[in-house]
Amino acid sequence: MMVSFMPCCARRDSALRWLAGLLLGFWLAVASAAQASDKSTISQAAIRATPQGYVLDGEANIVLNSTLEDALNRGINLYFLLELDVTRPRSWWFDEDIVDSVRKMRIYYHLLLRRYVVEAGYATRTAATLGEALAMLGQVDAWQVLERGALKSGQRYDARLRLRLDTSQLPKPLSIGAVGGDRWELATPWYVWSFEAPAFSPPTASP
Repeated sequence: MMVSFMPCCARRDSALRWLAGLLLGFWLAVASAAQASDKSTISQAAIRATPQGYVLDGEANIVLNSTLEDALNRGINLYFLLELDVTRPRSWWFDEDIVDSVRKMRIYYHLLLRRYVVEAGYATRTAATLGEALAMLGQVDAWQVLERGALKSGQRYDARLRLRLDTSQLPKPLSIGAVGGDRWELATPWYVWSFEAPAFSPPTASP
């Protein structure tokens, strides 16, 4: 009498394929989450009115890869550019360009002080740890981007903001090497939002 084992083998192969697919899906999910957490991003941004004009407040989560972190700890200066574009939508023509502004920033490790130094605008601050320094670098407070009267109160505007490493400021051998790979690259995706131009508060009367 002949005994067939084919149904049993078929069930086992099907179970193995199902298990392999489950493990592959789990690995892809973990890898995707790890990759997402390893990217720098702009988490928030807003434009508000002050007596001097319009300023931008924002926050960036900056993540350095191992190459950039090692270069920083060896005393290499890292320069960053915070880029802002503001436009006014027009249904009958191209959008009107309102402002294209760039803020230059720098971070470096002071070997003698053994502290990180962050320069943004006219402000210079120091931090004991890299995490604190990157948090300082990513915090944007009252960046003057437009003069008073540049926006029409109540008018809708579109804005986008990003932060990127200025590879042109790297030492020459590193700058040349940056062209061929992503070890020396860092750029957030554009953070895009729309807003109505805020009105200025009337000046308070003197007593």
